[in-house]
Amino acid sequence: MLRKIRTILAAVFFVLITLLFLDFTGTLHQWLSWMAKIQFLPAVMALNVVVVVALIALTLVFGRIYCSVICPLGVFQDLLARLRRKKNKYSYSKEVKWLRYPVLAVFVLAGVAGIGSLFQLLAPYSAYGRIATMIFQPIWKLGNNLLAMMAERMDSYAFYTIDTWMRSLPVLIIAAVTLVVLVVLAWRGGRTYCNTICPVGTILSFFARFSWLKIRFDEEKCKNCSLCSKNCKAACIDFKTHTVDYSRCVACGNCIDSCKFDALKYSPSMQTKKNASVDASKRSFLLASALVSTAAMAQKKEKLMDGGLAEIEDKVAPQRQTPLTPPGSLSFQNLSTRCTGCQLCVSECPNQVLRPSGDLMHLMQPTMSYEHGYCRPECTRCSEVCPAGAIKKIDQDEKTSIQIGHAVWIKKNCVVLTDEVECGNCARHCPSGAIEMVPLDHDNEDSPKVPAINEAACIGCGACEYVCPSRPFSAIYVEGHEVHRKI
Repeated sequence: MLRKIRTILAAVFFVLITLLFLDFTGTLHQWLSWMAKIQFLPAVMALNVVVVVALIALTLVFGRIYCSVICPLGVFQDLLARLRRKKNKYSYSKEVKWLRYPVLAVFVLAGVAGIGSLFQLLAPYSAYGRIATMIFQPIWKLGNNLLAMMAERMDSYAFYTIDTWMRSLPVLIIAAVTLVVLVVLAWRGGRTYCNTICPVGTILSFFARFSWLKIRFDEEKCKNCSLCSKNCKAACIDFKTHTVDYSRCVACGNCIDSCKFDALKYSPSMQTKKNASVDASKRSFLLASALVSTAAMAQKKEKLMDGGLAEIEDKVAPQRQTPLTPPGSLSFQNLSTRCTGCQLCVSECPNQVLRPSGDLMHLMQPTMSYEHGYCRPECTRCSEVCPAGAIKKIDQDEKTSIQIGHAVWIKKNCVVLTDEVECGNCARHCPSGAIEMVPLDHDNEDSPKVPAINEAACIGCGACEYVCPSRPFSAIYVEGHEVHRKI
């Protein structure tokens, strides 16, 4: 019963949080964004004391069920392990202390020192977020586009095509390598990654040792058949000594389910003959109730068309002296300090503005660029889904007053001068009215009109950069501000 309840809850959590990363319509985050906010590391970074205390309390009562139910990377390992159909495939092994605790130390030091790339590389929720965003979401979008093509042939608008492009090659490579490592480790040893590399698993293991409910042996019933050890994906059960390493046990229930002699119980105390008939269904109900209570606690992009007349050259991102960070991130420093690199904001961005940074020190953290869209003043989705507090929640009115950067005109790239044509796209599409077209020669009203930028009114949304017809480099681009300003 314990295993069935745990499996059902894990499947629900995993499917919903994966859909949160895959969703490109912006509808699911209204109901599911809380699932990202109850992840352990984002809650710590967001200083969400309620969630952190609740997860620790959950571990002190039930053991490491966070790892087997709530954490998407933990559940993903279980799915990968199930692909290997061989029965009784595991065996007991001692805790790998020489690797487990140094990894945790490196993780903590990287966080304190501000080495975001290393910190995010080891974070389990962020690792799964990269895999879901960089590998699963493009496949999901391609499937959607295939359905859109089929629907179009039947004069149906049930689906619409979505641009699919590579946001960051380095982060894609990291996600692919992480996926390969997970597949190999899960295939060979089940929860090896979870119990030797994952720093969150190591942190929770300190509390799991003192959990109230634990997997316990009834030595009188045990026949030393070893089925419990052979089915323990955490490799933490030593049937010879009738002991369980509770720092690695994730309370999955596989051992209880496989025991043919009813020698294992998930109970608060050692079983005796007098109390050996503890009602397991009541404990399973208690477990399910606690998990559900914890969960309840946290509560179109435009398509460019060329009419088939000419091939439009892709834009190239300009070299910005200061990176652009999303409205609500307050500053480049605040984003660098709090961001866990989970890619949820990147996957949720409806305007194709956010992508992982390629900077080595801030690799995998979100940065902005406007080759595929611009930051629409009415969109606040990234601030709504960020679970770590790196992007503070803002409303539409507040966003229109936040200056994340300012526009810069590059005279040599402007088509008004290079092609001798009238333009004015940047001025027409500026939502804040910060650009107006003025004569290049102030003494000659008939001279070509070029953009003049009022930096005090510019909010850095990038509409001007996006609509600029100059290729491959825009004649106007947005330079970021290290600290955002209110205008």
